Amino acid sequence: MENGAKKWGFQGKQGLDAASATNVRGYFNLLTGNINQDNSSVVVPLGHGDPSHFPSIRTTPAAEDAIVDALRSAKHNCYATTVGILPARRAIADYLNRDLSYKLTPDDVYLTIGCNQAIEVVTAVLSRPGANIFLPRPGYPHYEPWCAYNHLEMRHYDLLPEKGWEVDVDAVETLADENTAAMVIINPGKPCWNVCSYEHLNKVAETARKLGILVIADEAYDNLTFGSTPYVPMRVFGLTLPILTMGSISKRWVVPGWRLWWLVTSDPNGLLQKSGVGS
Repeated sequence: MENGAKKWGFQGKQGLDAASATNVRGYFNLLTGNINQDNSSVVVPLGHGDPSHFPSIRTTPAAEDAIVDALRSAKHNCYATTVGILPARRAIADYLNRDLSYKLTPDDVYLTIGCNQAIEVVTAVLSRPGANIFLPRPGYPHYEPWCAYNHLEMRHYDLLPEKGWEVDVDAVETLADENTAAMVIINPGKPCWNVCSYEHLNKVAETARKLGILVIADEAYDNLTFGSTPYVPMRVFGLTLPILTMGSISKRWVVPGWRLWWLVTSDPNGLLQKSGVGS
């Protein structure tokens, strides 16, 4: 063996490279890497998903001042709890409570380092042997590699273009079995940019309740609407079934590089705690 060792006892874990490489940025880099460099034409980056990259688009000074004040206070330089500091979790709970008839507490809020870590955590928690999860098609591609990495079977349901990219609820019922753990719904939608109506989300909630599955609501673009349909957060149906909300300040405040994302359990009936998911 090289350097005199009989055998090295370390090697990379299979599947990790694929899980980390399969994301929107990876595909974008693949496309840009195949551009003909001898072509002098100007390339317009229509696939660039980070508006903060451009100097004409900036966050509000209020957000910048809040970060500066927090840094200069020297109150947050210590080790934080793994779920995030209490003031941040309380602020997020208060923000999300504005839409609810029941109340979230800071204990319902968990902070993660961006969307991708949140997806990694959720898929890891749900990946009991034999479990499956429903993913939208089309959808956000980062779910697939982490489901595969955590041996969580993926079953895709279609979004219906003729119905404004609504969930094919009938297909969801057909796909479900006793091993189905959850379904992911992205609203406002990515990549179709649809916004689901209250009536449609209520139908999704009732279907998921009947099937006994958790709804994972990916709401990265919360309160950003593309058309006349008002945005409705999935957590308003928390009294019907448990909802796991994923959201962030990235899009609305144009600060994706701050990597502040949250997982929130909307479960006033305590079903997640009883099952071990919310512990």
